[in-house]
Amino acid sequence: MTDVLLKTEAIYKEFSGVPVLKGIDLEIVRGEVLGIIGENGAGKSTLMKILGGIYTPTSGQISFEGRPVTIREPSDAKKLGISLIPQEFNLVKDLTVYDNIFLGSEIRQRNGLLDKKTMMARTKSLLEELEVTIRPDERIDRLSAAEKQMVEISKAVAMDAKLLIMDEPTTVLTQYEIDILYRLMHRLKRQGVTIIYISHKLKEVKAICDRVMVLRDGEVICLEPIDKLSIYQMAERMVGRELSQIFPKKERAGTEPVLTVQNLTVPGVLENISFELNKGEILGLAGLVGAGRTEVAETIMGIRKHTAGEIILNGARLEIASPEDAVAAGISYLSEDRQGSGILTGFNVVDNITLVSLRAYCDYAIDLINSKRQRAAAQQHVERFNIKTQGLDTRLEFLSGGNQQKVSLAKSIDPQPIVLIADEPTRGVDVSAKQEIYRFIKSLADMGLSCLFISSEQEEIVGMCHRVLVMKEGRMMGVLSGDEISEAEIMFLATGVRETETLHE
Repeated sequence: MTDVLLKTEAIYKEFSGVPVLKGIDLEIVRGEVLGIIGENGAGKSTLMKILGGIYTPTSGQISFEGRPVTIREPSDAKKLGISLIPQEFNLVKDLTVYDNIFLGSEIRQRNGLLDKKTMMARTKSLLEELEVTIRPDERIDRLSAAEKQMVEISKAVAMDAKLLIMDEPTTVLTQYEIDILYRLMHRLKRQGVTIIYISHKLKEVKAICDRVMVLRDGEVICLEPIDKLSIYQMAERMVGRELSQIFPKKERAGTEPVLTVQNLTVPGVLENISFELNKGEILGLAGLVGAGRTEVAETIMGIRKHTAGEIILNGARLEIASPEDAVAAGISYLSEDRQGSGILTGFNVVDNITLVSLRAYCDYAIDLINSKRQRAAAQQHVERFNIKTQGLDTRLEFLSGGNQQKVSLAKSIDPQPIVLIADEPTRGVDVSAKQEIYRFIKSLADMGLSCLFISSEQEEIVGMCHRVLVMKEGRMMGVLSGDEISEAEIMFLATGVRETETLHE
């Protein structure tokens, strides 16, 4: 008889009368890795939030270790031994790494005082397992998105869970960090830990999972051993139709420089960063965690202050003191941290899309927002990006992660920039939505927009970019172009195995 750890029976979930999950029946065996895949809005995260105590089902029954259970809040799940790594960061930014990892489960001395020394030592050990060089006493708000993800993973592992739920754990990690995570998952599996692994990266699901469940529109389409389905078959069952080539065909980019960065330096972060971004070019920026990719974007946008170097746009030297200055000059930014700085989940679709360019919708004679024009522009973006929402007045907290990402991208495009810096543009997005985003960015480039494309997914860097800049520890290691662009060459540069002697134009 199989050792069933978790069983769900006829799980239904509705939001404001709209069904999101429609009778989910599932059995998960102890010590297995179960992959769950589906398009954005299919119900994956909703199901996991029910298991994690964030949501309660409208109806249905959950059994854990052979007995019915009621999970009303996260503490109930925690007591059972269910630990959730959420899709969006759930960290307290003003606290340290070790404070976050042991938040609610603090280790105390016999006198009742916090045993900070033990918590820091345990945190250091957890981070070392993930081969991450983060100080246990570092504040969360000083970490990159990838480093925050590693803290989330460490936080979940620290609880010695029986069931570990990973919701898109690798969206901001490179293959190097993903391989480290795989090793950790194999070790946990050997120890009898059960893992639910949600990912839009079907290669990962194929590589790491024992079985895969496909959800579509809140229903189970299939539940199969992983060796019974190819990656192509998984993708087709997710979307319910055949998929054509994922990446659009590359067209020749222009040679006219639009954005020039010369010797950009931020002490301890970036050192002498120089490159040119041409008209209509998609220029990739690759590297491992801590390489400085996001820091380059933040420095160009005025979020970080540089002590040396120049930023030149269409021949004019820019003085950028804030993101507002950058947007006014024609540079727009899609942040990698969607909920941290990309969107406002308590605001509706209209207010998010037009947030950066709100002044463009003001009637200056009376200094009021023309809501009719504002809503018309938002509606165009909703249709253009195929954003699934009940309406323009729906708050973003009720949209799936992928649709939130589309809103964030629409917000970046609304000011009609000359240069778009897209940092992890397909983070948490399903294969079908990725196609849409790839084709949209390519169409913008075809119309003359220049894009600095930052991604941890080497496959999309190779598939999308005309040239690729590779960074390591705040330095530029080299530039790849044409046939040089490959996952292997990117990794050689990113790890310091090789450094190009000249920058290929």
